[in-house]
Amino acid sequence: MQWRNSPSRYGLVSIMAHWLVAVAVFGLFGLGYWMVGLDYYSGWYKRAPDLHKSVGLLLFALMLGRMLWRWLNPPPASLPNHGQLTRLGSKFGHAFLYFGLFVLMLSGYLISTAEGRGIAVFGWFEVPATITGIPNQEDLAGLVHEYLAWALVIFAGIHALAALKHHFIDRDRTLLRMFGR
Repeated sequence: MQWRNSPSRYGLVSIMAHWLVAVAVFGLFGLGYWMVGLDYYSGWYKRAPDLHKSVGLLLFALMLGRMLWRWLNPPPASLPNHGQLTRLGSKFGHAFLYFGLFVLMLSGYLISTAEGRGIAVFGWFEVPATITGIPNQEDLAGLVHEYLAWALVIFAGIHALAALKHHFIDRDRTLLRMFGR
């Protein structure tokens, strides 16, 4: 399999980035959903948020790399059977997923750094708190983070259903291209 995208299919880098982001997003959503119900005496009370933040910051780095890769190595063109509405929906849907993920990660950063402390990433390095002092920063960013997480996970589900629709109803190669075929 080729590393770079071709005019007709995705390359290995794009495919791996897509699936790594998908697994990370759903994993972080599940972890976040679970950890907000932990009580102070749980052994995971501190570990779960630390894990969530570390993976979230690594996801941010992956998304920056993915954006750069997409700019340097554009995705394959739409399939010939895709109409104008499908092409437009695809562009807007992908833009929402990319933009939404960056806003989600920024809101997570604002929650975590509201009190002026940086974020340790698995003890490897620390991301400093550069934006602090916004009135009600933690609460406002928390609302954005919660509602946007739900919106993105629901929209990612719709995205998956659209891929399945292309595969089973339209019988085109949309889904197969994201598996490198």
